[in-house]
Amino acid sequence: MKVWKNTPKDALLLGLSVAQFGITVLTAFAWPGASVPLRIAFGVLLTMMMAYNIIVVSHLFTHVPWFVSDRLNAAVSTLNSVNIGQSVQAYELTHVRNHHRYNNDRQGADGETRDRSSTYQKGKDGEHQPLLPYAVGGALSSLADRAAELAMVTRGWAVGSAEENLQRLASRQPDRRRRELRQIQVDRAAHCLALVGFAVISWQWTLFCYLPGFACALVLVNVQNYYRHYGADPDSRLTDSVSHYGRLYNRLTFNDGYHQEHHLSPATHWSQMPEVNARHRERLAAQPRIVSPVPAMFGFLDRRRALLHQGQPAVGRTAAR
Repeated sequence: MKVWKNTPKDALLLGLSVAQFGITVLTAFAWPGASVPLRIAFGVLLTMMMAYNIIVVSHLFTHVPWFVSDRLNAAVSTLNSVNIGQSVQAYELTHVRNHHRYNNDRQGADGETRDRSSTYQKGKDGEHQPLLPYAVGGALSSLADRAAELAMVTRGWAVGSAEENLQRLASRQPDRRRRELRQIQVDRAAHCLALVGFAVISWQWTLFCYLPGFACALVLVNVQNYYRHYGADPDSRLTDSVSHYGRLYNRLTFNDGYHQEHHLSPATHWSQMPEVNARHRERLAAQPRIVSPVPAMFGFLDRRRALLHQGQPAVGRTAAR
């Protein structure tokens, strides 16, 4: 019987998911007897694990689920909802059906972007929003949403009629829609109840390690998304995002650096991203596009980055593989 939908290589991502959950619980139990330096190390570790999961593990899962079985995929969604402190199914709806539909679009005539995560959403004069308000403001907004979800216990964490964004993004097909909204409910219940469980294990760890780590992870994720698109041309499907082709980075992140390729073919499995690049090589090479010398998380170090959204040519910076 076939278990893996695409390749057994996805077992690595599953292993990372299980390991993260185990390490998180272990740090909670170890907190009371830990030294100050070790507690700081716990915080850094939790931050990096959560950011990595959102950027790589859960991101890949939302595009291409790992298992043939819907039940196994539902279990992974629930597990990683605990790991990232938010519903993976909701992440799929907002990311796959919103971001990848509108691709970090500019503001329209009404002053709004259709991509709710667009770096232009609160920008002025056709520019990206400044990094700090985008990264920190977005994290604070996410934290407010998660706090609101705790109060949804009164309705069993079901998606309410007032949650217009999720209601709009959910499938129109009745059975699939029911499954998606039900999975969001299960995901929310899992991460909210896990938070209560963490507090029972150690409220000090929850308050002084987990929650600050979660907030910092959200900021890092927003920095990553910002520099995946900063300077790119949102009006062209071939140049609307930024790739980084460092071999080490892409080995460690399951080809996360192939972001332009991911935008061109978001339903393609992570292992096939180099093939997507090869398939579009001539078209990509013909475009003035941005290829970053550093991973998106460190995009601020790319001081020579062209600003294609301003019409600035990518002199000496055009590349394709």
